[in-house]
Amino acid sequence: MLKKALKRGLIATLAQRNLFPTPRVPEDEVADLISSLRPVATASPLIRIGPDHDGGYLVPNDLVGVEACFSPGVEATSGFELDCAELGMEVFLADRSVDGPAEEHPNFDFQKKHLGAVGSHGSMTMSDWVARSVPASYSDLLLQIDIEGAEYETFLSMPDDLLSRFRIIVAEFHQLDMLLSRPFFGVAASTLAKILQTHACLHIHPNNNGELLRTGGLEVPSVAEFTFLRRDRIRNPVRAQSFPHPLDMDNNTFRPNMTLPDCWRG
Repeated sequence: MLKKALKRGLIATLAQRNLFPTPRVPEDEVADLISSLRPVATASPLIRIGPDHDGGYLVPNDLVGVEACFSPGVEATSGFELDCAELGMEVFLADRSVDGPAEEHPNFDFQKKHLGAVGSHGSMTMSDWVARSVPASYSDLLLQIDIEGAEYETFLSMPDDLLSRFRIIVAEFHQLDMLLSRPFFGVAASTLAKILQTHACLHIHPNNNGELLRTGGLEVPSVAEFTFLRRDRIRNPVRAQSFPHPLDMDNNTFRPNMTLPDCWRG
C-alpha cells in the first residue's frame, strides 16, 4: 500500500509541476509556413476529378503522359480513381481497413495494406509499392493520398527521386490545428518543406468535416486538401486569385461551409 501511495504521490507531483508540457510554436513561425504554401496559378487550369463532394479533387489539366495513379486510402466511393482509369492510367489502390475499392475497373490494382515508413506484414512503403507496381518505368505518376495522419511519415520516408516522379500530388493533411504544438509543427513543417523543394502548391481546399482553429491573426483548418504540381511543369506562376475556386464543393453538405481563410491566400 505504501508503495502504491508513493507512486500516486509521484504522479501527482509530476502533473502539478507540469514537467512534460508541449512547447508552443510562436504564431509568426506558423504564419511563415502558411505563407510558403500560398497557392499559385499556372497556364494549366484546374479541373475537377471525381465526385462533386467528398472524394473529388481539383488538379491541373496537365495529365497527358501520366502513366499511373497511386491512391492510398480507399473511400466509400472511388470516383477519383475511376476517372483516372477512364483517362487511361493504371490505378493502384491500398488500404488495409477495407477489402477492396467501392467500384471495379480493369485498370484497378488493390493491395490490402496500409502505407507508412516501414514495410511489414500489413504495411508497405511507397518505394516498395511503386517498384512492385510499375517496375522498370520512369514515367510520371500521380499521387492522391488520404491516410488519416500517416501521410507525414509516408512523405518523410520517401526518397527524393521517387517524390519527383509524381507530377501531381493531391494530399489531405490532417491535424493542422496542432501546428502551434512544437512536436507536431516540426513533423508537419519538414513534410511540407520537402514537398515544396520540388513542387508548388496550386490549390488548398479546407475539408468542412473538420474544424477551424482561430488564434491571434491565424485561422487554421484542422483538415485540408492540397494540390501540388512539380515545378518543372510550371511557367510564369502568379498568385492564385479565385477563392473559393468555382469548382470547389464542400465535402459534407450537412455541415457549415468552410472557405480558405485570408491568411492562406496572400
